[in-house]
Formats: sequence, C-alpha cells, structure tokens
Amino acid sequence: MPKAALYNTKGEQVGEVELSDDVFGVEVRPDIMHRAVVNYLANQRQGTASTLTRGEVAGGGRKPWRQKGTGRARHGSIRSPLWRKGGIVFGPKPRSYNFTLPKKLKRYALKSALSSKVVDNELIILDSLNMEAPKTKIMAEILKNIKADKKALIVLPDKDENVEKSARNLPGVKTTSVNTLNVYDVLNHNNLIITKEAVEKVEEVYAG
Repeated sequence: MPKAALYNTKGEQVGEVELSDDVFGVEVRPDIMHRAVVNYLANQRQGTASTLTRGEVAGGGRKPWRQKGTGRARHGSIRSPLWRKGGIVFGPKPRSYNFTLPKKLKRYALKSALSSKVVDNELIILDSLNMEAPKTKIMAEILKNIKADKKALIVLPDKDENVEKSARNLPGVKTTSVNTLNVYDVLNHNNLIITKEAVEKVEEVYAG
C-alpha cells in the first residue's frame, strides 16, 4: 500500500496518509492514458469549421462565355473550384469529433494517471485548504511553501469559490473538484495538490 506525506499550508509535514492500492497503486499504463487524453481532446473540439462548395457560393448562374469560338477554355460557371472566389473542393464541414471509451478503460486511465504521480513523487496531500476570502497572494505563498509554484493542479472535494478565485490568476495553476477530475489535467500539470478529504472521495468513487 503506497504512502504519502501529509502537509499543512505552511509546508510542514504533519503526518502520513496510506493510499489505496486500487487507485494510487495500479500499474501505470501509458497506452491507456494516451487513449484517454486523445478522447478528452477530441471531445473538446467544436467541429464548426465550414467552407462553401460550388453549389453554395454566390453567383455563377450563367455560363461565362459560349462554348466554342472564343479561343478560351470552356467553362460552365465562374464559381467552379478552378476560379478565384469559386467553391472549395472537399473542404471541412461542421461535424462532431466526439467518441466514447469503455467506462472501465476510462476509470483505469485515471487511476493509472494518479498512480504515476505517486511514482514520480509529484503528489502533494494537504490536511486542508480553506480560505476565508479570495486572496491570490495567500495562494501563491501556500504553493511556494509546499514547493509547487510551477504548473499545479489543485483537487478539492467540492466546489470552493474562494480557493478557485485565489488560484485562477496564477499562471499554470488550475483548480478542479473530484467529480470533474480527468486524465488530461492530471498529466498536464507538474504537481497534483489534493486535500486529504478529496483523497478519501477519490478512493470512495474509484476503488474496486
């Protein structure tokens, strides 16, 4: 069973936390994590790129000149793809890039990502993270105390506006809650900062 140090907001170690083998101690599978990241990014795409075909471009209702006798090449429309301002051949059209992954695979991908943070010593567990009011300066000090002042993902048990507002102006720092945690965010940040309560919630949801 993996263990991790428990810190307070001053950066002092105040204990140790035993982590679940089913969530933080699984085999790290880069292939499964890659599939989950590709799925996440694909589902973020809007798919709104669009071009006009020759049938949708304005103009071109009549033949530009007669078929024979002019010495020029024959044309039927000035909106042919060969012409300037003509239609686009095989251009993009609005579409959905969404696809789904099996639930078991998605769950394992997240557990694999969390386990990779334990293996790489990039998991920082806080006993609590409460702020009476939004203060970016205080949040910056906390991150400095726990030596996580680079790209950091802060995982909270529930939505906390004071913490979110305190962190949102810090470059490279993002907050999320347990129910919106995803593989891409975990892997895209150098440090995973998670409260003890959030650890318990993650284990409750993903164990087994």
